[in-house]
Amino acid sequence: MLNALTGEKLAIVTHKPQTTRTRILGVVEAPVRAKAPGKPGRQPAQIIFVDTPGVHKPETQLDKRMMQEVYDALESRDIVLLIVDATHRLPVAAKDAKPFTKSRLELSAAEDDFVLQLVKKIECPVFLLLNKIDAVPAAELLPLIAHWSSLHKFAEVIPISAKKKIGLDLLLDALVAKLPEGERYFPRDQVTDQPERFLAAEIIREKILMLTGEEVPYATAVVVEAFEEPKPTGRKPVAGAKLPVTKIAAAIYCERTGQKAILIGKQGAMLKHIGTSARKDLESLLGTRVFLELFVKVKDDWRSSRGFVEELDWRRQLEELGAKQATEEK
Repeated sequence: MLNALTGEKLAIVTHKPQTTRTRILGVVEAPVRAKAPGKPGRQPAQIIFVDTPGVHKPETQLDKRMMQEVYDALESRDIVLLIVDATHRLPVAAKDAKPFTKSRLELSAAEDDFVLQLVKKIECPVFLLLNKIDAVPAAELLPLIAHWSSLHKFAEVIPISAKKKIGLDLLLDALVAKLPEGERYFPRDQVTDQPERFLAAEIIREKILMLTGEEVPYATAVVVEAFEEPKPTGRKPVAGAKLPVTKIAAAIYCERTGQKAILIGKQGAMLKHIGTSARKDLESLLGTRVFLELFVKVKDDWRSSRGFVEELDWRRQLEELGAKQATEEK
């Protein structure tokens, strides 16, 4: 949804759960519509969206870190948007559970209850967004709305489709009406606070999620170890001339040697496929050619290592880079 609202690829998107691992900030300039026909509206309202990892019961240190990202985001919010996948079926009696098993239904109910318990503690308006309505018959939406509305008193219930951009204008209007007025946080042309090297790491991880299966995607982490931007020449770009080159070196961490073998593939085929797919997106993001080097490293059971999980936080990486540069300049 964040990508659809901002018009930029800020968050990676896959069909796999727990794709998002950190808070992702997106800045949207929402038009303020005139209350009366023929009268001009006010200046655009700036809305700061914070996309978080999905709410889930934590088991590993990585899970705990992801949930901490959720709690941190909730500390400085004016409105909470609870996004529910409209294609997920409502819980039914076990005897009618087709094609889902009883255990799957029980798990889904437990997940929903965990999210609702968190929502009920929030002292601000909560909007329920039913996403992917383009993939659901209209007749099935009313029972879904009734089900969720019976579980909590939401300030707004808005069916949307982030993919088709359905209902997003209605969402923005509802947010502008409910949000308190304040000072502008970011310049009009800024859409996120994320540095490009973090976006690069996420794009590489997206390709791993899309191209590998089973446990491998969840046992991998990506760290950009070098990000060398082209030096400005001061010259105007010449039509037909080659674009400058951004050099990126990234390490893909996994937990076992077997996972490393899968990531590299036969004669390096998988790693090359990941790199080629990532490079195309990176060139589109950066507006330059990209020279991308990927390395695969094994760090046993890293998801249970609190220290390593903390090192993956891009804000901490940025602080360490700043400290390193300050030391080198002395």
